[in-house]
Amino acid sequence: MEAADSKATILVVDDNSDNVEILRAFLESRGFAIAEARDGRTALARMEEIKPDLVLLDVMMPGMDGWEVCRVIKQHPQLGDTKVVMVTAKGGFEDKFEGLRSGADDYVVKPVDFKDLMEKVARNLAARGSQA
Repeated sequence: MEAADSKATILVVDDNSDNVEILRAFLESRGFAIAEARDGRTALARMEEIKPDLVLLDVMMPGMDGWEVCRVIKQHPQLGDTKVVMVTAKGGFEDKFEGLRSGADDYVVKPVDFKDLMEKVARNLAARGSQA
């Protein structure tokens, strides 16, 4: 992974604090700055505040689900190019299709395979960098 990638800020959005802490520990140990949100509305507010390079977004959350949050992010005039990776237990074809239809850039099924997660994080950060 390039040094520039290790400076990236990743917003982890999940209502399960154990999931957030596992992802935080894994990603921080690889040099990423981690911000967190426990629900969709908080995630959108945090995005305005920190302008993350990447969002790891759970689907099943109280209030706004991850698909709705993703649609709002992708329609945002300043933050719409932010890469969003859905990280969810919903692994069926229909779920993945809905994720992509909502604008997600990638999809990781829980329980998380960390090698797969790192490949998708690196790929999406590189793709975002090439759009800048």
